[in-house]
Amino acid sequence: MYAPRVFISMLGTLVVFAVATYFLTNSLSTTLIETVICAVLLQIGYFLGVLYLVWKERKAKLALSNEDKTAAPIGEDTGVGGMPAPGLKRSEPFNP
Repeated sequence: MYAPRVFISMLGTLVVFAVATYFLTNSLSTTLIETVICAVLLQIGYFLGVLYLVWKERKAKLALSNEDKTAAPIGEDTGVGGMPAPGLKRSEPFNP
């Protein structure tokens, strides 16, 4: 989530919400109160979204580090590009 874009979107949403609320209620005080409540709910949603993204990234990082720890090191003659190649274990030199 790119923060400036989210804040501009939130501001636009609040303006549209305030205009719609004012036309529905014809009350400036009700519009102001409901718009503030909407702003708080949007901020809570943004915070929870960022918290979820951080949690997801940490989970992926932990899974990657656990995968690296459990992977056995591959010798230079037993693997090609990280893939095991048992057919390359030869005692004689390769002469085409």
